[in-house]
Amino acid sequence: MKIAFHTLGCKVNQYETEAMKEQFASAGYEIVNEYDKADVYLINTCSVTGLADRKSRQYIRKMKKKNPQAVVAVTGCYVQVSGDEVAAMDEVDIVAGTNEKNEILNYVNQHIENRSIGTEKHILDYDQLTDFVECGSITSMESRTRAYVKIQEGCNRFCSYCIIPFARGPVRSRDVQAVMTECENLVKAGFKELILTGINTALCEHLDEILDRLEKMPGDFRVRLSSLEPTVINAEYVKGLFKYKRLCHHLHLSLQSGSDNVLKAMNRRYNRNEYLDIVKALREFDIHYGITTDIIVGFPGETEQDFEDTLDIVNRAGFGKVHAFKYSKRKGTAACEMSNQVSPPVKKERSIRLIETGERESKLFIESSIGDVRQVLFEEYDKENQALTGYTDNYIKAYLEIDETEAESYKNAFADVKIEKIFADGAQVVLKDKND
Repeated sequence: MKIAFHTLGCKVNQYETEAMKEQFASAGYEIVNEYDKADVYLINTCSVTGLADRKSRQYIRKMKKKNPQAVVAVTGCYVQVSGDEVAAMDEVDIVAGTNEKNEILNYVNQHIENRSIGTEKHILDYDQLTDFVECGSITSMESRTRAYVKIQEGCNRFCSYCIIPFARGPVRSRDVQAVMTECENLVKAGFKELILTGINTALCEHLDEILDRLEKMPGDFRVRLSSLEPTVINAEYVKGLFKYKRLCHHLHLSLQSGSDNVLKAMNRRYNRNEYLDIVKALREFDIHYGITTDIIVGFPGETEQDFEDTLDIVNRAGFGKVHAFKYSKRKGTAACEMSNQVSPPVKKERSIRLIETGERESKLFIESSIGDVRQVLFEEYDKENQALTGYTDNYIKAYLEIDETEAESYKNAFADVKIEKIFADGAQVVLKDKND
């Protein structure tokens, strides 16, 4: 039996898809490309925006068209919050909520064995999402160099625009030994970067213990935190991270807005100055500490001055990357019912301005790093640019001009490089030893 997967959304979804792939592979299924004809298609959905819902539906229909006789199983956040809507689609055979991903193999096997007709629903209610469910310990990822490791599930912050707490349930932390066993196996398998991830990683009750144990764990690898929420951490907290030598000098800190008025309406639980205090602490430790962020434009009631406050903080923080999102109504959230919804044309115009500002600051961040020596983990060869590529510890994409044959010896290896100039979507670098 052939099975194809498609993943939408966050790093947690990518991790969980890999875990499900390994379950099916262990059971004798052949994993094929999503563009190939398969007997089973599994779509792991996202619901962070209305666009994510729409993309999920598009892929469901697209998969079924490839083989009308195939079993289509759908899981993820869109299923958890809109299960009836997904189940009503003619193309869908199985829907499974976010806490049911470990059972999908059984659901698919039973569906095939019983030759079931109609859509099967396996969705727990919110108050039943109480356990951290193991999908199995992963041993590989599509990337051969960097691997995601899920350490936490759920969120209890309930930002007024966000549906994810309802999709993922309350906060649960993964067993520390399960995390460490997975990390040890991944390092033994050759992975050089472990990316700790979760729905709200900072809420993992064992995060400090995990970082302590990874610091002492044998092996040639580094650790990256996928994100930390300023709704949970502050400047003093991040100072405590500086003792970890394996930890990359990069954090994803979701800002969402630079306006105190909007932050309060979002229920974000911090103000712009507190956010900038975190930035200051990071940059005092490493002047070129990489900081990436998410920002929503057009939140209900956002004025032009509120938006200007956001642009101001983007300029002051010097982000390495800004992910811009237009506010999207999510049924069931507090913001959906708010008055003073911002019109689509205004949201579009502000989004364009934010993207332009973010791209300018990203280039300035790289430009300011010229001359720096950073550690790069080289990953793959870019034939178009005739360069070996990878990411610095502070998350700048590095391009090393090198012959493709020679590049093989540098793949999945660390190297100290000097940043030379802005190039493509990152920076051109040279090996440090060539400049000593």
